[in-house]
Amino acid sequence: MRTIFIIPIALFLVAGLAQAGALQEGAPGASGAGEPEAAPPILSLKPPKLVEFVEAPYPAEAERERRDAKVVLRLTLDAQGNVTQAEVVEPAGHGFDEAAREAALRFRFEPATRNGKPMPSRIAYTYEFRLPPPPQVTPPPQEPPSQGGPSGSEQPPTVAPGPAAGSDEPIEVTVEGESEAERQRQSAEAVQVIEMEEMQRQSADMGEALSRTEGIGVRRSGGLGSRARFSLAGLTDEQIRFFVDGVPLELAGFGSGLANVPVNLVQRVDIYQGVVPVRFGSDALGGAIHLVTDQDVRGTGASASYELGSFDTHRLTAGVRHLHEPSGFLVRANGFLDYARNDYPIDVEAADPQGRLSLARVYRFHDAYRGGGAGVEAGFVDRPWARRLLLRAFVGSSAKELQHSVTTDVPYGEVDSGELSGGATLRFEQLLSQGLSIDAVAGYTYRKTSFLDVGECAYDWFGRCVFKLPQPGELESRAVERYVGQNTGFARFNLGWNISAPHTIRFSLAPTFVSRTGEDVLLRARQEIDPLAGERDVFSLVSGLEYELDALDGNLENIAFIKDYVQLARTENLLPTGEFGRLDRNTHGVGVGDSARLRLSQQLYVKASYEWAMRLPRADELFGDGILISDNLGLKPETSHNVNLGLVFDSQQTPAGVFRANVTGFGRLADQLIVLIGRESFYTYQNVFAARSLGAAGGAGWTSPGQYLSLNGNVTWQDFRNISTEGAFGSFAGQRIPNRPYLQANGSARFLLAGLLSAQDELSLTWHSQYVQSFFRGWEGLGQKDSKQVIPSQLLHSLSFTYVIRSASTTLSWSVDAQNLTDTPAFDFFGIQRPGRSIFTKLTVEL
Repeated sequence: MRTIFIIPIALFLVAGLAQAGALQEGAPGASGAGEPEAAPPILSLKPPKLVEFVEAPYPAEAERERRDAKVVLRLTLDAQGNVTQAEVVEPAGHGFDEAAREAALRFRFEPATRNGKPMPSRIAYTYEFRLPPPPQVTPPPQEPPSQGGPSGSEQPPTVAPGPAAGSDEPIEVTVEGESEAERQRQSAEAVQVIEMEEMQRQSADMGEALSRTEGIGVRRSGGLGSRARFSLAGLTDEQIRFFVDGVPLELAGFGSGLANVPVNLVQRVDIYQGVVPVRFGSDALGGAIHLVTDQDVRGTGASASYELGSFDTHRLTAGVRHLHEPSGFLVRANGFLDYARNDYPIDVEAADPQGRLSLARVYRFHDAYRGGGAGVEAGFVDRPWARRLLLRAFVGSSAKELQHSVTTDVPYGEVDSGELSGGATLRFEQLLSQGLSIDAVAGYTYRKTSFLDVGECAYDWFGRCVFKLPQPGELESRAVERYVGQNTGFARFNLGWNISAPHTIRFSLAPTFVSRTGEDVLLRARQEIDPLAGERDVFSLVSGLEYELDALDGNLENIAFIKDYVQLARTENLLPTGEFGRLDRNTHGVGVGDSARLRLSQQLYVKASYEWAMRLPRADELFGDGILISDNLGLKPETSHNVNLGLVFDSQQTPAGVFRANVTGFGRLADQLIVLIGRESFYTYQNVFAARSLGAAGGAGWTSPGQYLSLNGNVTWQDFRNISTEGAFGSFAGQRIPNRPYLQANGSARFLLAGLLSAQDELSLTWHSQYVQSFFRGWEGLGQKDSKQVIPSQLLHSLSFTYVIRSASTTLSWSVDAQNLTDTPAFDFFGIQRPGRSIFTKLTVEL
């Protein structure tokens, strides 16, 4: 929530003088003993000042009709004093509105400040159009006509610059406090914040955007729609939770893959390292990634983007909203469509006509992806009885062809998977009396996955049917037609109580119920027992209590919390006898933690956090996903000690530009880790080992005065090792866990040139580089040194060209992105090759 101050300038000055006088006289505000009480701190707030006025052309028709007008505008200014938005509040018509808005967008202000710090602001600005009085007609002088005409001449019309340019008339100034993103960064929470405005204009997807952040690793098994795995401070996506506006990703209608969520539907990304706030009502070891969609509900707006690129890639997003301000009724909708053939070249061992294996370059021929979704939201905002009351309904679907086995040894030509989901959520937010607030969301989601493997051919890497199979089915020795349905009901209830300025208590309660049903059609057709017919029900309840203390004039913020975890699993397992047996399990655990932020100066602060955390197995980990992941009903919860210590520096604006830097050290001590283990044709989740992760991540950046040049870089090092001395992996104690990079770095340089064709246009050229150090695919203690399977070091480059055109009501951007410019062979987990050099272009429109 943004902190907003609305202050008429004249009243602001009068109130300041009156308060000063009262303190001098000791009258109001004095105690009974005559000693003045301690005055509350006076907020040093300075409104913006107009330094460059642009005169609007007088509308020709209005000039002919001799019309005057006053157009009231609401101008939105950034922290540099540039006008980023001009909205007509009180229109005058006759062409005045458009002329005033176009001119105001080219104004330049000295930015508003709060305690000397430049801040974004909004002002109500009256642009006055005023014609001069008609010329006085006087009798002509008594001179011969040949010696001259009338002595008077009509003066040209004038445009008054309005009260902000010097009038004493008070204007309303709205000075925004820290944005939500900035507030998050400077809170005690162990969080990084990525604002997506720049990424929305580029062709990089969500996975690429996150992989450029320190501490984050994103590895993909192919192009768009392929499986992606995230790592955060050493722990992977099995230990990380993903959310969209506080709702678990898999229940929000965007599909189950974070990397495939359209960036144009996301405003910012919050990355919580190791310590997850209680308000999410979730369990996690590695942390959480929170996608925040567009929260702007003002007025009427629309946006759309279309991306076209290599490998027959097409991505379309669109959104629209309208707020009826008198009633507070809001309706908005968004949707997306994705398609990619993913027919990029890869290097494999393929058989020649004589059956001999040799290295060959082939094109993926069965790897297409189709996805889409839509959501509609309606309700009321900013009413006395509710800050938010919104009902959202959504639907989504995807279809993905499967190209090869887990280890890329066997190509497939007819294996397909799909997903269909739909549901609804109801959200309620309100600020109650006496410092109480409530934020609640409840919903239901139905998800159906399908898996089809009924092909009758064995294919080679060139897409040819080389021979007929003895029976249908490329993955197994039988054909498979499998459908799995999942019903999920969930709620997130958060209650806050601001006891006094320094003290806040928050309570959260988050129940989730999952019921799974399934059918293996061909098994049942043969009248065989279907393992998917067994009962699959899981109830989880995560609750938390949090206490926040703000002390030392806001320089110290501390959040202490406790969490409670409950999971009740009611399942049936197919026994070797061919009958179902009960396999019920009840799990309970408790976690505690603390986060602190100490501000050493206005620009420098330190953060520290700790959590003893538990993560309960998810439904997909227990039951599988019905496609390539098999069930494991005996999974145990994970536990971990998570520690973070970081230092952040942000210089704000200086004569030499803006400097920023941060460094974070982290440690993880985890037990009973649940890891996805790959077999020849499927995966399964298993409790495999205890692990210790130590590491550090740091970043630095500089933006020149005028924002012409921006340089950023970061590096992450992590040492993730097995510490189990018993069990299947006991012989590998002390060794680095395989198939995970331990050193990676990112760098970028952005050149920005503004005001080319108009004052609001921007041309930017951005270079990105990413480095990943080589790492082993298997345990480093296995095999001979020369025979170990190694993912080689990789240095990848990309270049993005973007041009932005802004007018009074429209922002249009066009970009061209070249990814993997040098066509370097790029690999991810299990040695699967990623796309090489590719070109994408993207058009974005905002109304």
